[in-house]
Amino acid sequence: METYQIDQLEQMTGIKAHTIRIWEKRYGIICPDRTSTNRRSYSESQVRKLLNVSTLLARGQKISKIASLTDDELNSLIDNQDNTDIKDSVCAGYINDLIKSMLDFNEPGFEKIFSAATTRLGFYDAMVSVIYPFLSKVGILWNISKTAPIQEHFASCIIKRKLMSAIDGLLPPTKKTKKYLLFLPPDEWHEIGLLFANYIIRSKGFETIYLGQNVPIENIESIVGAIHPKYILTFYINPRPLEEVQQTLNRLSKTNENITLFVAGNSLLFPENKYDFKNTFFLTGASSLIKFLE
Repeated sequence: METYQIDQLEQMTGIKAHTIRIWEKRYGIICPDRTSTNRRSYSESQVRKLLNVSTLLARGQKISKIASLTDDELNSLIDNQDNTDIKDSVCAGYINDLIKSMLDFNEPGFEKIFSAATTRLGFYDAMVSVIYPFLSKVGILWNISKTAPIQEHFASCIIKRKLMSAIDGLLPPTKKTKKYLLFLPPDEWHEIGLLFANYIIRSKGFETIYLGQNVPIENIESIVGAIHPKYILTFYINPRPLEEVQQTLNRLSKTNENITLFVAGNSLLFPENKYDFKNTFFLTGASSLIKFLE
């Protein structure tokens, strides 16, 4: 069984380690094991319980009340909560529930939460307010080695499938004079951001050519002359030398003087004043893409 340290618990639940220690002493809300060096060690069931606690706190419940509940009563209260006017608390609950489903490899549960979020918030707002924050937390968990890549892949595959389904459900493009070419450069495999960009562009009526992951730059150079895109959009997620990114972007910017290049992803790869290419713009999020499209 997987175990977690208190700093990892803090990152997963958003509850400060100091607060967790106080709750253990004052309320006995969870009782961690101790390592041979007297460090706290938490089980997966305790992680799930604190995720539930975090959800209820976000929905306005008091810790004194929460601490008095049994696990069954806690789960029942989670199920019966209805805070339709408190968007942040609702989103926090969805995020915590997605983490629990991911840890359990619970595909029906994950899909149910995803569907509930998109039904309540709409697909775009669910992606921005629930799925992206969830993925950010997953990134934190992966960095502290508490979600194996297989768990991240499990969640990512479901999200990608939902994005593809949403894209397929859109109306055919009506604005065909401004074609977008979307791809991930070599050694880039994290496709969710690119798929979401494809959804946004297509939802605004524009035509897209979607090439997906790990596309050699020479292939992009050869296809430009065949399909004549007005815009190229790509993502950089994986850490890599800035010089490599600079060379690739410079190469893309020279592909065709009439093409506008959009780049998004890991902000550490795009320091201010580092790049100065003609017709190249750096997107800071989904809203900046929408602003351009409108």
